[in-house]
Amino acid sequence: MKNVRLFWIVGIVLLLAGQSLCAQTKKEKKEQKAKEVKELIESKRFTIDVNRAIPMGGRSLTLTSPYSLEMRGDSAVSYLPYFGRAYTAPYGGGDGLRFEKSITDYLCSFNKKGTAQIQFRAKTDEDIYAFSVQIFSNGSASINVTPVNKQNITFYGELAPKKEE
Repeated sequence: MKNVRLFWIVGIVLLLAGQSLCAQTKKEKKEQKAKEVKELIESKRFTIDVNRAIPMGGRSLTLTSPYSLEMRGDSAVSYLPYFGRAYTAPYGGGDGLRFEKSITDYLCSFNKKGTAQIQFRAKTDEDIYAFSVQIFSNGSASINVTPVNKQNITFYGELAPKKEE
């Protein structure tokens, strides 16, 4: 009878110890992910893969083609679609939000939870775009684009993993 009781006590202790080890690994993984995200943002070299768009006054659209916003130091490469009303547009409709331009007014800050707030402007031949990007510590992101001559549009996506060079 003592062996059965000892077996149960040892089993419970091992079960509790195993759960705390798993919890630590989950916490460590979360902290590691947050650290990687912060390093990418501070390097100003990252890509956000977009999978959803919400035009102003419209409903959410799931994007099936690969769209992205890439930061390359002091320039931005935007390969994003545009849905919404344009107040003025160039002949032929223009390129929407597809450009590779240098950026101005770059600001980056982090809050207590590790969420990055990035703001910058990009000027193209068609319009001037104000970007407001939020990147959370788990890698998810939202991009709000405010053009001068078009309605606002918001995109949601994920921070792409760092490419091996």
